[in-house]
Amino acid sequence: MSSSLILPALAALALGYVLGSIPFGLILTRAAGLGDVREIGSKSIGATNVLRTGNKKLAALTLLFDGLKGTVAVVLAAWIAASYGVSSGQGTSGLLGVLLVPWVAGLGAVIGHLFPVWLSFKGGKGIATYIGVLLGAYWPAALVFCAAWLAVAVVTRYSSLSSLVGTFVVFIYFTVVGGQLVVPIVAIISALIFWKHRENIRRLLAGEESRIGAKG
Repeated sequence: MSSSLILPALAALALGYVLGSIPFGLILTRAAGLGDVREIGSKSIGATNVLRTGNKKLAALTLLFDGLKGTVAVVLAAWIAASYGVSSGQGTSGLLGVLLVPWVAGLGAVIGHLFPVWLSFKGGKGIATYIGVLLGAYWPAALVFCAAWLAVAVVTRYSSLSSLVGTFVVFIYFTVVGGQLVVPIVAIISALIFWKHRENIRRLLAGEESRIGAKG
């Protein structure tokens, strides 16, 4: 990375982290008088666990807001980068500014959701936020993710497996279509998501994973 992009990239990472670390699932369930969502199901703050409270509207809002914080991080970082001339460089430097600064903000948003400082670094699984990042940074990849997720979910009814397959398919998608500049960031996000799903992977292999619609 060009030295002229280091400070903007760090600022984008910090911006994304702060936005991503907002625990909407916890905020919404507490506001609705449903207690601490981290005490039920998978102990996560994500939409899938919020759904286990039985409140579909809150789960939908959690999904929406968790996605939006990823999108906002990317779009805001792109706007700031353009406003302050990060993307005005010539040749490779300019291209890096246009592509990488928003993606770094997206990475920050995912990290913030996975490891929020306000919750002792114990957050969600990152799927909704990642979809939001993809939507803001390169929307066709968001469609690829959602298509893969839906296909696996319809067949298996495993949300975790659908998320993992969607994450892997998007990584392959960027590798194949020539997104070499962002592949390292996508690879990091993918690795983090797989790591956060390690217990789900264990349960899938043991045949103990809960299916979509199941309680607990």
